[in-house]
Amino acid sequence: MGEEIYDKSLREKIKLRIAGKVDVQLGKNGVTQGFIEEVRLRLRKHGVVKIRVLKSYRRSEGFDIHRLAEEIAGLTGGKIYEVRGFTITLIRGEGDG
Repeated sequence: MGEEIYDKSLREKIKLRIAGKVDVQLGKNGVTQGFIEEVRLRLRKHGVVKIRVLKSYRRSEGFDIHRLAEEIAGLTGGKIYEVRGFTITLIRGEGDG
């Protein structure tokens, strides 16, 4: 988190995504295989994905947004760019083309 992004086109995509709408919502079904595949697809296609964690998921026992962000990043091969409130922004990991 907080790393300098040297790829100018990726920096622009991140700025637009942070200001724009949420790409994927995480709800009561949790981190399913379908959810992971959707995040992977969007990371591959756009280089950045914005995930909103809905109230129905946040009610789960032991909810921790930062731990959740690390789990999703690990499962998708992405890197955490930002965690703000209940929104996680991931960017494409190193070597992902």
